[in-house]
Amino acid sequence: MAIQSEKELQQLKKRFMELGEKSYQQNMYTFTGFLGLSEQEVFLQTAQTMKHVPFTMWGGTEECERKMARFGSEEELGYEEKFPIRCISICPLLEKFADDLSHRDFLGALMNLGIDRSTLGDIYVKGKSGYLFCTEAIAGFIVENLDKVKHTNIKCSILEELPDIAVKEAVEEEHLASSERIDGIIAKLYHLSRNKSMDLFRTGKIYVNGRLNENNSYNLKPGDAVSVRGHGKFTYEGISQETRKGKYRIKVKIFR
Repeated sequence: MAIQSEKELQQLKKRFMELGEKSYQQNMYTFTGFLGLSEQEVFLQTAQTMKHVPFTMWGGTEECERKMARFGSEEELGYEEKFPIRCISICPLLEKFADDLSHRDFLGALMNLGIDRSTLGDIYVKGKSGYLFCTEAIAGFIVENLDKVKHTNIKCSILEELPDIAVKEAVEEEHLASSERIDGIIAKLYHLSRNKSMDLFRTGKIYVNGRLNENNSYNLKPGDAVSVRGHGKFTYEGISQETRKGKYRIKVKIFR
């Protein structure tokens, strides 16, 4: 869900607190639905007030942007319970005659089924097929009811193993930068002007380690994971060399 008002924000925080307390009081795992980046920020803020309740976050792979949160841990509860996440392949019946399908096409077809967005995780597109992470509870409904995306007849199946497309591999790159400031590095990686890079901060589209970052002068640290809404994700690896002209050769792992 998109957080539209202070009332919705407080309702979301209350829901997270109820799940955390339920886990703690009843000695059981509790799960949120899939959370977007802004919702993850609210979750992390709320979780800081409940340090007695451990939590983890997962979306199906490490690289997923939309993630579930799980309260509870094996150390605390004495057993392990997996995240209730399934991966569904969505493939054309006749690829030769299929439309060129985008992420928006797949998401639109799913939302037309009346599905709550919180039941849907990331969607990966390869060729004319899509791969969807979703909640275990909704997977069967999707397989039975989703039969068309745009004008293309499709078939769905629940996968036992993740396809290669759903496991994104980061590409290691090196770039010259004047400093480790996040705005300059984002501008460099995504070929943006400094003004356009600044706009990303002003509109709340930069997340570092899952937390909203509005400080464009923040100096990145090795290991920082950065999500740039509308552009992609990268992990900052640090400085590998300083040039004679005082510039830095920086290393990143980028998901393009």
